[in-house]
Amino acid sequence: MGSTSDKVAGKGNEVAGKLKQAAGDLTDNPKLKAKGTAQEAKGDAQQAKGKIKEAGKDFVDRL
Repeated sequence: MGSTSDKVAGKGNEVAGKLKQAAGDLTDNPKLKAKGTAQEAKGDAQQAKGKIKEAGKDFVDRL
C-alpha cells in the first residue's frame, strides 16, 4: 500500500474502533469494547506507517 492508502485505511479502522467502543459501552459489552480498542490501535499504527512512508519518500525526493 502507498502512504495515502495506509493513512486512509488507518483512519477507517480508528473510526470503526471508536464506534465499537461506544457500542460496547452502551450495551455493557466488554468484549465489544475491547475489540474496538484493538481496532483503534490498529488504525493508529496504519496511520503511523503511512506517515513514515511519506516522510521516507519526501527524504528521497530531496536527494
